[in-house]
Amino acid sequence: MSNIVAIVGRPNVGKSTLFNRLTGERAAIVDETSGVTRDRHYGTSDWNGFEFSVIDTGGVIIGSEDIFEDAIRKQVELAMEEADIILFMVDVKEGLSPLDEDVAQLVRRSPKKVFLVANKVDNFQRSANAPEFYALGFDKIYEISSINGSGTGELLDDVVIEFEQKTIEEVPDLPKIAFIGRPNVGKSSMINALLGDERNIVTPIAGTTRDTIYTRYNSFGFDFLLVDTAGVRKKGKVSENIEFYSVMRSIRAIENSDICVLMIDASTGIESQDINLFGLAQKNHKGIVIVVNKWDLVEKDTNTHKDYEQFIRNKIAPFTDVPIIFTSVINKQRIHKTLETANKVHKSRSQSISTRKLMDIMLPIVTETPPPAVKGKFVKVKYITQLKLAYPAFVFFCNLPQYVGDSYKRFVENRLREQFDFNGVPIEIFYRQK
Repeated sequence: MSNIVAIVGRPNVGKSTLFNRLTGERAAIVDETSGVTRDRHYGTSDWNGFEFSVIDTGGVIIGSEDIFEDAIRKQVELAMEEADIILFMVDVKEGLSPLDEDVAQLVRRSPKKVFLVANKVDNFQRSANAPEFYALGFDKIYEISSINGSGTGELLDDVVIEFEQKTIEEVPDLPKIAFIGRPNVGKSSMINALLGDERNIVTPIAGTTRDTIYTRYNSFGFDFLLVDTAGVRKKGKVSENIEFYSVMRSIRAIENSDICVLMIDASTGIESQDINLFGLAQKNHKGIVIVVNKWDLVEKDTNTHKDYEQFIRNKIAPFTDVPIIFTSVINKQRIHKTLETANKVHKSRSQSISTRKLMDIMLPIVTETPPPAVKGKFVKVKYITQLKLAYPAFVFFCNLPQYVGDSYKRFVENRLREQFDFNGVPIEIFYRQK
């Protein structure tokens, strides 16, 4: 089940520092200059067995001359709308500010659970100053120091309790296919075209999250749940923030899916957001199918399938073992080929390879072509097995795993892909000492 936590507050209270601590990576920019975070940053975290997404938002300022003020505020509102939990962060070092009161008014309008987080509590004096934030009208203050992590454990303990209390509705155990991509690439048109064939056997199913809708597609030998990422929003709320909204929706869709169909507009080509969504799906170990839609609008003399496909593979490298389909949804060209390919990718992602088969096929390969010697030390693989995970992951037990380099890992992955069909499937390979 997907959960999203949004960190909000006025500028320079430490939102990005907390984001980096929760996600374990320095993905957000951290700077003493206020207003550094203009774009939104997304990451994943986990606590006590619960995985969740974290959004680092821009600092909210109301009534300033900052040209970004209105855009940032609207995006913060969208982040809160998408989130399950809101962390409202204030700065004990600077004390209660009128800007904090402005943000408090903003978060009070949200029906979501709000945690008031007093940051920069690095000593007893600052802890003594924290109670002044009760003036904002919240029942509890969580005192933390995002720079050293103190207090974050208690905060996260209570956050995941809220996750536990969320109602989980039963969803059939069927493969879930999410259609993701930038706005106006044809996601909704693709789903509508598929559902239009056999509407009498389509069953809407309430999703496990507030906005995710699963629609069952059971026709032509397929039985899937299609993950609807379009959602319903009033036009005024979306028009100026469509890219941000699309990314938010796609993150949730990716997390709730088994297979991601990344749709690209052939007339505009693959862009940075497409590559980011591809990376998110890969990082989450989802099966991936790339669909180049609106192929009927492309001048064929200058863009052949082969050239266009190679261009895409260059952009998504090094993970290039991905099926690419050229469609025209409006003309219903190759839309069922998309489902056939997604079904094939799902089967490849779900396959279980016995240890005996791995030993018979892969052990001779790595024995004949072992990793290069390092400082006169030779790596010898003794045993290979597949882990019991939702995605393909393999462990190669050897004597010196620390000497296996990235180039050799890619060599082994390529040999695995040659011997077993993992087209469109990210795989993980681990080297452990036996």
